[in-house]
Amino acid sequence: MKRFRSGLAGFLAAIAVAGTSGAAVAGKSNDTLVYASDSEPENVSPYHNNLREGVIIARHVFDNLIYRDPKTGKYAPQLATNWKWVDTTTLDLTIRSGVTFHNGDPLTADDVVFTLNYVVNPDSKVITKQNVNWIKSAEKIGNDGVRIHLAGPFPAAIEYLAGPIPIYPEKYFKKVGLDGFAKAPIGSGPYKVTAVTPGKGVTMEKNTNYWKGSPLGQPSIGKLVFRVIPDAETRLAELMTGGVDWIWRVSKDQATQLKSAPNITVLSAETMRVGFLQFNAVGSSPAAVPFKDVRVRQAVAYAIDRKSMRDNLVGGGARIMNSACFIDQFGCTDDGVPRYDYNPAKAKELLKEAGYPNGFKTELYAYREREYAEAVIGYLRAVGIDAHLNYLKYAAMRDAHRAGKTPITFQTWGSFSVADASAFTGVWFKGDADDSSHDAEVQKLLKNADTSVDTEERLKTYQQALKMIAEKAYLFPLFSYPANYAFTNDLAFTGESDELPRFYAAHWK
Repeated sequence: MKRFRSGLAGFLAAIAVAGTSGAAVAGKSNDTLVYASDSEPENVSPYHNNLREGVIIARHVFDNLIYRDPKTGKYAPQLATNWKWVDTTTLDLTIRSGVTFHNGDPLTADDVVFTLNYVVNPDSKVITKQNVNWIKSAEKIGNDGVRIHLAGPFPAAIEYLAGPIPIYPEKYFKKVGLDGFAKAPIGSGPYKVTAVTPGKGVTMEKNTNYWKGSPLGQPSIGKLVFRVIPDAETRLAELMTGGVDWIWRVSKDQATQLKSAPNITVLSAETMRVGFLQFNAVGSSPAAVPFKDVRVRQAVAYAIDRKSMRDNLVGGGARIMNSACFIDQFGCTDDGVPRYDYNPAKAKELLKEAGYPNGFKTELYAYREREYAEAVIGYLRAVGIDAHLNYLKYAAMRDAHRAGKTPITFQTWGSFSVADASAFTGVWFKGDADDSSHDAEVQKLLKNADTSVDTEERLKTYQQALKMIAEKAYLFPLFSYPANYAFTNDLAFTGESDELPRFYAAHWK
């Protein structure tokens, strides 16, 4: 990512770039909201990508069984009109009648059963297994009932059903398969996909038959166009010249500049996303061998000035994180968790104790916020760790990480907007593909925390696990991410802390 060119010259340069991009189709006059981001999901099937852009598309194209109000945190009926616990591992739901998929097929209990049984089948190759592996199976009961059998007690089940578990159309999915579904997905949500263009984006239009009474409300804007624009200055230029209506991940400097721009609104808010460094603690590649030593991992933590990064690069209300989760999630706490305040002298001392008095060479992998990764590299070099940046697209970085090839990865995680610590810790520490520490004791603690039906015991066990993770420095949390949005003044848009822009709730002024 290029650094933003400050001042009038930067704005004029950005406008010049935008002038070459072609005719704009965005805006109120065309009833077309064009939004742009820097990354593209590898697959628009919600279960087969874990990129935030894919999560956003999913929330507009598909419906969930349960709705969680982002302002109150309370649950409400969505595709399920009611639900009840039969026992700690059995959950019954009644499926709403009168809902249709975008192709006109009715949504029934059969579609729900198909979806849940499909995603727990290993052959489905779900990307984030933590989101669904608490489900054992589902069966139909009566005409409109669904019984979910859990793999074990899982108190956060309702939260997950309100988040990363959308419902697929059984007949259509079986007909076209995953590859066909990725090219032309069909859901029951407020918008339907009309085109998926790899490398460029996704086009959606309002579902005029969206079911009445949905807690999402009826969509107002006629068409949504998601555009992939990797370069930050180009996104800014397109906004300023009317090529797009909405952008985010606006840098601190850009946000400051845009506040004085005419016809542009800038909105900042903290999100659930946390940036962190993850270490290959098992040393599965030559460059990762030093990170088998806890003292080296701790040295990296002491070497990073998180406060300076937050104040000078991040801004926007970001908070420094000390635990491997987002602090406002249920079960997340930093009470009793070791703190690694900036102390380069301590970092050098630990490196010397570990047998690296002159440091060593390594690699840091990243996929976004290049300037953050470069700042981390600068801090590491200052204490003798000669780190070199491998900056990749997300899927490539993720695959390298899962193959054990990355010594340090600069990761971010938004927990699929699930307000439970399991959505963070379960991904990175429970032995699945993204776990690079494979600590059996941590895994056992987290399994107990995830499944305990005793709230106090659950909180206590999460605290024990988080303390152990920090003591062993398997993962070094940096800070929460702010979302700096910039959009045309014609658009009425409200941001939420769960990092889910709800365009279905937006409208033109």
